[in-house]
Formats: sequence, C-alpha cells, structure tokens
Amino acid sequence: MSERQTRAAELLRTAGVLPVITVHSLDEARAIADALLEGGLNTLELTLRTPVAIEALAMLKRERSGIVIGAGTVLSEENIRASIDAGADFLVTPGTPAALADALAAADIPVVPGAATPTEFMALRERGFRNCKLFPASAVGGLAMLKGLAGPLHDMRFCPTGGISESNAAEFLSQPNVLCIGGSWMLDKAWLAAGDYARVRETTARAAQIVRDVRAN
Repeated sequence: MSERQTRAAELLRTAGVLPVITVHSLDEARAIADALLEGGLNTLELTLRTPVAIEALAMLKRERSGIVIGAGTVLSEENIRASIDAGADFLVTPGTPAALADALAAADIPVVPGAATPTEFMALRERGFRNCKLFPASAVGGLAMLKGLAGPLHDMRFCPTGGISESNAAEFLSQPNVLCIGGSWMLDKAWLAAGDYARVRETTARAAQIVRDVRAN
C-alpha cells in the first residue's frame, strides 16, 4: 500500500495539471489525447461516464506511447477491475464509501480516492491513503478548505478538482499540500463540438506553463 501511495504521489506531482476528459467515441479520444500531448500534458483522467470509456482507455494505452491514464469516476469494484484490465495507470474516485475504499486498498495499481470533508479524509487516512482528490473542490471551500486541512492532516496531499480554471490554477497549485490540480478548462465543450483542437492544444500549453512557473518559484 505504501509503495502504491508513493507512486500515486509521483504520478500526480509529475502531472501538475490533470485534464479530466469524457469521450463519446474513439476518434474523439484520439483527437483529445493528441491535443493534450502536443500541448505538453501527458497525464490525464479519463472518466468512466460513457459506454466507450473503457475501450477508449485501452485503445489510447495501445496507440499513444508515453501517455499516462487514470481511470476516473470509478464507482465500484467492477469499474476497478475493468480499468485495470484496460491498462489504467491509476484510479481516481469522486467519493469513497467504505466498501469502495477497501476495494481500492486491495487494488494493485496506484489510487487517488476522492472525498469532500475532513471526516472522509480521516477515514481514508486510517486505511493508509495519503494522496487524495478533493472534490468538488470549489463547492466545498476551495483554497480555504485546503488551507484548513493542512494543519490537522499535515501528512496528506491533495489533487483538488472541480471549479478550477486557468485564472486560479496557479493559486491552487501553489498550496504546499497540493500535488496536482484537476480540471477541464482546456476542454471547452464548444471547442470540442466544433472540432477546434487547436484551442485545446493552446490552452493545454498554457496549463503546462503554469506548472513550470509555479514549480520554478
């Protein structure tokens, strides 16, 4: 467990920004992944919210060398098994009830369990988790919540997701207890609908630059 948690921390810190993507076809998955990779982000969270998600995950792992994919919106043991079988590099949940937490603890790849309250994070900590997703970050206090958690849960690190944008990304990423930030601002639905992947690539490049700038200070 500790080795997988160390690996989870490494994956998140290396990513800096974790684009959260939802795909409706294999072609869309390829186009989004290529725009993200060309923009400078090689780690993404692919949500299991559509029928094609697992197939898309497996396809991207086969076809795009160097890509790191976390299976997101993992809600069940079935999701865990399917994601691992498809080649997921790590797992991410939006929330983590006890049964799911136990299943994640037994998984043989890195996991980033999600929670929204100190009590939930304490329960995850008791199971050995030290790197978690704060979701929905802005709705539950955003920066104030992260600063509040830093004292009592000083050995935990977070990937806040939900309500983060290009305008506040640096401020979130600058928090000492933040390893990574999740978001979909570089994947505007209007751009995707129009096939404007150049905009996705440009916004992704700015996101990658934010990571470099924050880490340089």
